[in-house]
Amino acid sequence: MSHEEDLIDYSDEEIGANETAAAGSNGKKGELAASTDVDKKGSYVGIHSTGFRDFLLKPELLRAIGDCGFEHPSEVQQTCIPQALLGGDIICQAKSGLGKTAVFVLATLQQVEPVNGEVSVVVMCHTRELAYQIRDEYNRFSKYMPDIKTGVFYGGTPIKTDMETLKNKDTCPHIIVGTPGRLKALVRDKALRLGSVRIFVLDECDKMLDQPDMRTDVQDVFRATPTQKQVMMFSATLSEAIKPICRKFMQNPTEHYVDEDTKLTLHGLQQYYIKLEEKEKNRKLNELLDDLQFNQVIIFVRSTIRATELDKLLRECNFPSIAVHSGVSQEERIKRYKEFKEFKKRICVATDVFGRGIDIERINLAINYDLSADASSYLHRVGRAGRFGTKGLAISFVSSDQDQEVLKEIEKRFEVALPLAQSPIAKMQIGLLEPMAMKVVGDKGAIGSLYFVIVHIRAAGTWVPGDRPDTRAGRALHGCLKAVPSTRLEPDRYLPLLFA
Repeated sequence: MSHEEDLIDYSDEEIGANETAAAGSNGKKGELAASTDVDKKGSYVGIHSTGFRDFLLKPELLRAIGDCGFEHPSEVQQTCIPQALLGGDIICQAKSGLGKTAVFVLATLQQVEPVNGEVSVVVMCHTRELAYQIRDEYNRFSKYMPDIKTGVFYGGTPIKTDMETLKNKDTCPHIIVGTPGRLKALVRDKALRLGSVRIFVLDECDKMLDQPDMRTDVQDVFRATPTQKQVMMFSATLSEAIKPICRKFMQNPTEHYVDEDTKLTLHGLQQYYIKLEEKEKNRKLNELLDDLQFNQVIIFVRSTIRATELDKLLRECNFPSIAVHSGVSQEERIKRYKEFKEFKKRICVATDVFGRGIDIERINLAINYDLSADASSYLHRVGRAGRFGTKGLAISFVSSDQDQEVLKEIEKRFEVALPLAQSPIAKMQIGLLEPMAMKVVGDKGAIGSLYFVIVHIRAAGTWVPGDRPDTRAGRALHGCLKAVPSTRLEPDRYLPLLFA
C-alpha cells in the first residue's frame, strides 16, 4: 500500500460531476443571532445514582471528570466501564451521544502504565475528524496525568513527521489514535512498533469492518499487536452480519446492547420530514434557517460536489456556512472542523464524513438536505443533534421515490412514524426553546403557555397586552429570548409587558 493510498477517505461516496445542488430559487437572506446561553459539555446528569467515584478511578481522573462537570455516568458508562476496568473484551452498542467515547478513554487511562518509547493503547476510527476529536478527549481527561502522552495519526499529513515522532522515545505517545490507512503504513514501514500494546479499541467498528478495504487495514494493524490484549469495539449501530466479524477479534467478549435495535431512536430529538420537489429544496432550506432559532446546525448532503455548491449558495445568501468533506485538503478540513467546534461558525454543510461519532455539543438542529441511503446512516446523522439526551431537532427532505423507500425503512426499523411537517416552524421552534425555558421555569408547567406565546408572536409579529401569559410562562419566554435574541421578535418592545 503506497503512501498516497493513505489519503483514501472511506466515508464519502462520490456521484457524477453533473449532479449539483438543486438550482432552485436563491431564497431569502436571513439574520441568525448566536446563542449566548449554550449548554456546556458535561452539564448533563445521568439517570443513575452511581457516581464516577464508585468505579475507584485514579484521583487524577476523578479530578478531570469533575472539571468537565460530570457527576453521574450515563447508562452506557454505567454498564460498560466496570467490565472495561476488569480487562475483559467488550462489544458495545448504544445510541449516539450517550458517552461511549468516555467508556474507553477512562478505562484506558485508568489502566495504562506509561513507559517511554512504548505504545500501550491503539484506538482506530474511520475518519480523521473523529480521530482528532478522540485525541482531544484523551487530552481533556488526562490533564492531571502529565506522564501520559497521546498522539493522533491520519492520512493527508506528512508521514515523515509521524515517523520522527514515533522514533524519539521522548515524543513517542503511549496512546495512539489513528485511521486504518495511516496506521497500517506506519506498521508496514516499521516506524510503529506495537509489541507492547495492551488495549486495542475500534470506535464506530461497524463502519470499519463492513468495508473490505478498511477491514484489511484494521486486520494488518491488529496482527502487529500481541495475542494477549484487551479488545473493545463500539458503535451506535451493529447489524447481525457484523457481530460475528467483531467476535473474531476477541476472546469471550461481553456484549452490551444498551438499547434494542428497534429502539435506537433518540429520546428528546424531534424528527420531521418535509415532502417537496428537488428544485424546492434551496428555498425551503433558506426558510428553515431564517425562521428557526438554533445554536448550531449541520446540513447533510450526499456528495462532495453538492456540499461545495450548497455551501457556496448559503454564503451568497449571507448565512455563516462552512463545508466539511473529503474533497477539502486535510489541513483545511481540520481547520474548518475546529472553527465549527469552537462556535466560530454556526452552519456546517457536510457529507457522511461528519455523520458518525463527531460530538459537537452545541448542535441542536440536523437537516437532511439529501436523505441518507439507509436507516443506519439516518440514525448516525440525526444523532449529531441532541447529544447526551439533550433536546434537538431533525428535519429530512423527501423528494424522490427512493427517499420514500428509505423513509419507510427508517419507520419500520425504529418503529416510529415520522410526522409530515406541513407548517412546522412553530412546533419545531418550541422544541428548540423548551430546554432553555426549562432552565428558567424549573418544570414543564408553563411550556403550554410558552408555546402559545411563540405561536402568537409568530402570527402577529407583535405583542398584545391582553394576551399576556401567566407569570411563569412569562419568565420562561424572557429566559428564552435572553438566551436566543432575535431582532425579528424585538424583545425590548414587549418583554416589559410580561411582568405588568
